[in-house]
Amino acid sequence: KKFIRKFMGSQEVVKGFERYCLWISNEDLPEALQITDIAQRVSATRDARLNMKDKGGIELAERPHQFREHIAPQNHAILVPRVTSERRPYLPVERVGADVISSDLNQVLYDAPEWCIALIASRLHLVWIGTVCGKLKSDFRYSNTLGWNTFPVPKFTDEQLEALSASARRILKCRYSHYPKTIADLYDPDKMPDDLRAVHKENDDLLESMYIGRPFRNDTERLETLFKLYAAKIKTLETASKKKKA
Repeated sequence: KKFIRKFMGSQEVVKGFERYCLWISNEDLPEALQITDIAQRVSATRDARLNMKDKGGIELAERPHQFREHIAPQNHAILVPRVTSERRPYLPVERVGADVISSDLNQVLYDAPEWCIALIASRLHLVWIGTVCGKLKSDFRYSNTLGWNTFPVPKFTDEQLEALSASARRILKCRYSHYPKTIADLYDPDKMPDDLRAVHKENDDLLESMYIGRPFRNDTERLETLFKLYAAKIKTLETASKKKKA
């Protein structure tokens, strides 16, 4: 039990599949190798990595008890699947505990504040991602560099951040009230529960009012505002860079 953690990729987040992995620190390796099944898996991984054509993979044979990226949250993580159906009215996002390891099929915010969920789960963020990020066939392909890092936000007050955190908790609580339905079930546009639609609408209205004092009229107005904010931010950064060089 000490060496086993939940393992979640995009399908585990969206469809509720269950998978597990071995998670072994360098300090705990001698103890882990006392377990025959673990020792056999570590040995098999070493052999597989030594036979890779990828130089980086071969180098990983030196630590066959770990993934390429050995990163875990201290308290919690926010998972955002890299690819999501364009049919869903909101991007899938999940908050998980420190016992969960994410695969590279998710973008991950480690130990991030809850208000980040309110941003990701908004209509505003969905239209931004749909515009600036790539696509896999017709599905949205979430990118941290293109989508999350570029997402324009106003300067929130502490009170606004707390309001967004509370909104995020309401969304998660509403979802959990429909257990064992999965994100795939709950965000099917033809089957989405009314109470879940309502808390998302409240989240949209709350967030958008922080931008322009009221909810946006449509997606066109959303994008116009976001791109104006983005352009203003770029101009500020360019000005600061010129002053620094001078």
